[in-house]
Amino acid sequence: MTGRDRHAFAPGIYLVTDTQLCGSRGVVETVKAAVAAGIRTVQIRDKTASGTDLYDLLFQAGQAVGDVATVLVNDNVDVYLAARADGPIVHGVHIGQNDLSPAQVRAMVGQEAIIGLSANTEGHLNQVHALPGDTVDYLGVGAIRPTSTKPDHPVPLGLAGFQAIVAATRLPCVAIGGVGLADVRPLRRAGAAGVAVVSAICAADDPSRAAADLVKEWTQ
Repeated sequence: MTGRDRHAFAPGIYLVTDTQLCGSRGVVETVKAAVAAGIRTVQIRDKTASGTDLYDLLFQAGQAVGDVATVLVNDNVDVYLAARADGPIVHGVHIGQNDLSPAQVRAMVGQEAIIGLSANTEGHLNQVHALPGDTVDYLGVGAIRPTSTKPDHPVPLGLAGFQAIVAATRLPCVAIGGVGLADVRPLRRAGAAGVAVVSAICAADDPSRAAADLVKEWTQ
């Protein structure tokens, strides 16, 4: 674990990995290509992997990225803790509404770790706003559009729904779910602190070019 200041976390273009979509190229090579092209936030996600396999994937990705990007793991707090203890660069965990509560996770991971929380309703916001202000670092808000990478996603918010969530919270919001290149600028104008993509990079023939195009849209 590095001494990175979680309070300075700026998601930007945010890669969420999908092992199946990465195909024969593999997650680690996809992550390396994306980070080399300017991606600075990577979440390792594989809902079908065992804890051991997810740990191995996280370890390899963290070692490959070095200290260039912020590396998070999806849902598995135990995998995060094991990876942090064993030395690969890993900076936090992203949790959903059906995982351990944010307060429980903060108690487990300590004050240095970044915690992201999926949230897409007024009720979710009320719950997170009732927590001590330093519990959660950002919200993952979506789905923006229908997406096949998460078949059980909630009803899509669209741009207007996302903007309403942004206006109702003090927390940085990362847009996720069915997001493509054309969505980056509108979402940033709507107040996004970051835009998370899966297929746009993992399924791309050239993930480096796809990542560079997304970063360019975000920074221009």
